[in-house]
Amino acid sequence: MIQVEKVTKRYGDRTAVSSLSFEVNKGEILGFLGPNGAGKTTMMRILSCYLSPTLGTARVAGFDVIRQPREVKSQIGYLPENPPLYREMTVDRFLDFVGRIRGIPSRDLRGRIGKVVERCGLGAVQHRLIGNLSKGFQQRVGLAQAIIHEPPVLILDEPTIGLDPVQITEIRSLIRSLGGNHTVILSTHILPEVQKICGRVVIIHEGKLVAVDTQAGLAARLRKNDQISLLVARDQPEIGSRLESLPGVLSVCPREKVPGGYTVETDLRKDLREEVARMAVERNWGVLEIARVSLSLEEIFIRLTREEETQK
Repeated sequence: MIQVEKVTKRYGDRTAVSSLSFEVNKGEILGFLGPNGAGKTTMMRILSCYLSPTLGTARVAGFDVIRQPREVKSQIGYLPENPPLYREMTVDRFLDFVGRIRGIPSRDLRGRIGKVVERCGLGAVQHRLIGNLSKGFQQRVGLAQAIIHEPPVLILDEPTIGLDPVQITEIRSLIRSLGGNHTVILSTHILPEVQKICGRVVIIHEGKLVAVDTQAGLAARLRKNDQISLLVARDQPEIGSRLESLPGVLSVCPREKVPGGYTVETDLRKDLREEVARMAVERNWGVLEIARVSLSLEEIFIRLTREEETQK
């Protein structure tokens, strides 16, 4: 649905985006992740035809962003970091205005407005001035204007920035519900955003592509050994040496400030949870918890960006 091929964007001597290539599949919610200043917003503006790339090509729903900008814009709903709202208008009048600009026939417009008002949870505020709404409701209005013409592609740039925790949860849930019916590219520097919403991740750093994969795929690529978290009810001095006697166990470390907690480092080639659990039961340690430890997205992001910096 979205194809980006070796896109570069320069501002004079400064390169904001350097030879980026990635794809977004139909119905997918893709996280576009990077620190502030990494080039995320520049790439979103290129995809939405607000900027032209210096080099390379990008296509949205089969249309080229340089040669066919009108067709691209008809295929996307765009929510920039600062929603394009007319705060002196009421919600329903603003959505009517956007719908007419988008070319929705008058006979269909009322139904479309009703649909997005319901979907975005705006029923209680649809007759109120946008400028008098909370930041969370204004973000909902921004999403409503992005989907009123039922575009196949949604481009969302930092959609939860500045919201309180409750509003963030509500907007994330709303975005998650848009997947499948829409192809969504979500640009953010907030790691939990990607973990909770997105299937795959594109990570960029200083305008360059660092990685494209699922979180699990990235973790597997970076992880040199496997880890098991073990928590027992009856801690004993023998636990470390007993576990280290198991074939494939590389080391056993007590967890700080967690009585009875251990991190068991193992060979990647074999899942040893069953063997660890069996030993704990046989020796009556009282297993309270046993689980494989995965790299968090934060750990993945830090490792990848550090690798990128060391390769300069």
